[in-house]
Amino acid sequence: MIGADAIVKCLEAEGVEYVFGYPGVAICPFYNSILDSGIRTILIRTEQNAAHAASGVARISGRPGVCAVTSGPGATNVITGIATAFADSIPLVCITGQVNSELIGSDVFQEADITGAVESFVKYSYLIKNAADIPKVFKEAFHIANTGRKGPVLIDIPIDVQNASVTRFHYPEEVNMRTYKPTVKGNMAQIKKVVKELEKAKRPIICAGGGVLLSDGGEAVRNFSEKYRIPVVSTMMGIGVMPTRHPLYYGMVGNNGKPYANRAMNESDLLLMVGARVADRAVSQPDLITNNKVLIHMDVDPAEIGKNVGPHIPLVGDVKHIFEDLTAQDIDSGHTYQAYGEWVSLLDEYREQMEVKRNPKKGYVDPAGFIAMLSEKMEEDGIYVADVGQNQIWSCGYHVVRRGRFLTSGGMGTMGYSIPAAMGAKLADRGRQVVAVCGDGSFQMSMMELATMRQHGIPVKIVVLKNNYLGMVRQFQHYNYKDRYSVVDLSGSPDLEKLTSAYDMDFLRLSDMERAEETIDAFLKGDRSVLLECLIDPMDLV
Repeated sequence: MIGADAIVKCLEAEGVEYVFGYPGVAICPFYNSILDSGIRTILIRTEQNAAHAASGVARISGRPGVCAVTSGPGATNVITGIATAFADSIPLVCITGQVNSELIGSDVFQEADITGAVESFVKYSYLIKNAADIPKVFKEAFHIANTGRKGPVLIDIPIDVQNASVTRFHYPEEVNMRTYKPTVKGNMAQIKKVVKELEKAKRPIICAGGGVLLSDGGEAVRNFSEKYRIPVVSTMMGIGVMPTRHPLYYGMVGNNGKPYANRAMNESDLLLMVGARVADRAVSQPDLITNNKVLIHMDVDPAEIGKNVGPHIPLVGDVKHIFEDLTAQDIDSGHTYQAYGEWVSLLDEYREQMEVKRNPKKGYVDPAGFIAMLSEKMEEDGIYVADVGQNQIWSCGYHVVRRGRFLTSGGMGTMGYSIPAAMGAKLADRGRQVVAVCGDGSFQMSMMELATMRQHGIPVKIVVLKNNYLGMVRQFQHYNYKDRYSVVDLSGSPDLEKLTSAYDMDFLRLSDMERAEETIDAFLKGDRSVLLECLIDPMDLV
């Protein structure tokens, strides 16, 4: 076999079902070899979206998503998708073709130092110089991507290495890297310190981040919360850890979060920050969360603990394992149940008093009311993928998670994420309903993927909240520049009815809330791809 064949055998050994990508000469040996495999290749229409689609697969399957692109512009185009995955700790294995080994560094056609370019956005990167190293490199790459704090790994493979002979192929059964041994089990002495603080606390709260979902720790956190009646709030990436209407869940924190969620976190006397980075979007003033409270920070990545704020008790490990161990501890449940009950009752009052009342303009679709109604009518385990912009904030505030998933680009805030990520999510679990919600700005950043959906038979439902503006930036300019609007007008956007017709998609339009229910029913019916255009007030604010 040759190196390209060996790459395919590695992917088969890892159980990879889909590779998203865009070919070019430098990656052609790989794409030739994969024709003899059962792995399905998905031709994406621009390389950035190959990583987004692989991200969708990873987040639903729990296994690393895979993308493969060519050298030069193919590799540089995929960087935004890699950075998006890195910011949200999504496991990817990204394969890039490279020019001949002896030409590296000579600025030949379509050469780019991709390992150097992505250094800030990957957990690790490889430049393979010997085809015999391919099995070892791929085994390590998948292991690194999906253990510890998960994230993307890049493998750069020159075309001559792909074409070189491999005399003996052996895929390692396990990985033993001296310099990479992430902590999984939490330190028991630290866990016992947490127990002691919980027994003293009267107003504890859990702030759940995306790390809870990445560790498959949602059930463990819910069990712990329910056993001791400890309230839960979440970051944007932690939406879905608790069902939205769970009596112990008080919503998303942060600048765009629920006021009562922020108040709950501020007034707590014990804060368990779990699988969250304490970044500015969730905690704008990190020092405030240490005032008059005990801060316990749990994360699988020791570099995150203490980076933005110093905890009283640091606890490194996998969230699922930590909470299983915590639940098994002998906590004075009689004391906690009574003490925490008063706290929960107070938070219930806050939720009732502080819920924001919207006054939407008639004659348009109310995005908040629409998203709430859409959520109720989606299947219970449906997957909702929000894009970035005003649509994302409305989605975070009004989408109702039951047994499904809520996906979005949190750390990087990458517009155009929703459609390719929704395609990946649908391929990862074809039996589940998948809905992508975007604005008319973010839609135009990935509308070329309607061709991918059509070509490969990937039925995704798409909502476009249309206001003819880059709404989030327009809102910022409204508040900060006194309505001096600069480069936010989306005049010239396509006629979406004609566009969907060109891609053989069904099209629906909703101009106000009068026919919202029947339109949503028609939108969700069946498993065909449908685009629903919702006309919203251009001046509506999140």
